[in-house]
Amino acid sequence: MTIVRSLLENDLYKFTMWQALLHSHPGAQTEYTFFCRNTPAYPLARLKVDVDRELDHLCSLSFTEDELSYLRNLRFIKSDFVDFLTVFRFQRKFIKVEADGDQLRVVATGPQVHVMGFEIFVLYIVNELYFRAFDVEAALEEGRRRLADKIETLNAFSSEPVRKRPFTFFDFGTRRRFSGAWQEEVVGTLSTRVPKYFRGTSNVYLAKKFNVVPIGTMAHEYLQSYQSFGVRLRDFQKAALEGWVQEFRGDLGTALTDVVGMDAFLADFDLYFAKLFDGLRHDSGDPIVWGEKAIAHYAKLRIDAGTKRLVFSDGLDLPKAFSLYRHFADRTMTAFGIGTNLTNDTGHPQLNIVMKLTTCNGQSVAKLSDAKGKTLCRDETFLAYLRQVFNHYPE
Repeated sequence: MTIVRSLLENDLYKFTMWQALLHSHPGAQTEYTFFCRNTPAYPLARLKVDVDRELDHLCSLSFTEDELSYLRNLRFIKSDFVDFLTVFRFQRKFIKVEADGDQLRVVATGPQVHVMGFEIFVLYIVNELYFRAFDVEAALEEGRRRLADKIETLNAFSSEPVRKRPFTFFDFGTRRRFSGAWQEEVVGTLSTRVPKYFRGTSNVYLAKKFNVVPIGTMAHEYLQSYQSFGVRLRDFQKAALEGWVQEFRGDLGTALTDVVGMDAFLADFDLYFAKLFDGLRHDSGDPIVWGEKAIAHYAKLRIDAGTKRLVFSDGLDLPKAFSLYRHFADRTMTAFGIGTNLTNDTGHPQLNIVMKLTTCNGQSVAKLSDAKGKTLCRDETFLAYLRQVFNHYPE
């Protein structure tokens, strides 16, 4: 049985970034590269033939009229972008899969508006194929037990003292899910059992199916792309944020902060952007330190942090989310995107896989994470220059 059920089964931020880059830089040429950051239970190279077969299937798909209608009814999706999707198909010539010793090598190269969408599909294809080698039924049984525990934990949380702002969380687990069927079961169960707390999913296909809110704004690749778009490197974040503002005109107002570190981000996030964006998203580094910096920055700009939202999405589970909520909820709005701990908590060690933008318009791009091990760039010269420009050096 093939894994990809629909081209809509992608994360919302892929569609929003896709639209923004199609409108602003349709000619960008890019390379996206697959990485596994940890050691799998068996070599991923064994999956090559199956990954090739799944990509062949992916490239045979197109959007249905019902799916296009759903996208067209999202107020921030523009009609000309949906018209583009009407004729869009992934091109097999733009993506290559190789076995490199024990490693699986997947590289997508070509026009950004034709290859950027591969990422999420590649990640959940690899993940689902990988876990088929284990006892699937036993894993699902354990997953259901753990999901029931999470629901009990959420119900118990209701007895805590009421704070100024409610606790809400989302499913951000498409990329590293155990399987499509399991993510569907998780989202369906949470939307039925704990609708007070569970407010949506990044998976557009499941958001449509369960009539919940599709969640997402931007990812690192959007800001990284601007490192190659002809603006002065020091100004790439401001150019990217301005591009976002002009594209969405007040919608999708959560800015990602860790492409070159929180301190460098806040130096660019002036009063203009702080008023225009609804809030910020955390994805690396100490979340308490990050959140305190954000609140202090709003105070410095004389903006009431209570009118803004801090979204946390880095390796969360419910206990971590509760702890962050207790710390911040009386001072600012919060939200929590929980990924792998929702959709791949089945008792097996998880894969830490990513597929990142590595070059754009013939030059290297990079992110300087606030956490060790998340910085990705093969060009040490560019990485050193980027660090120097933004005064970002690992401790």
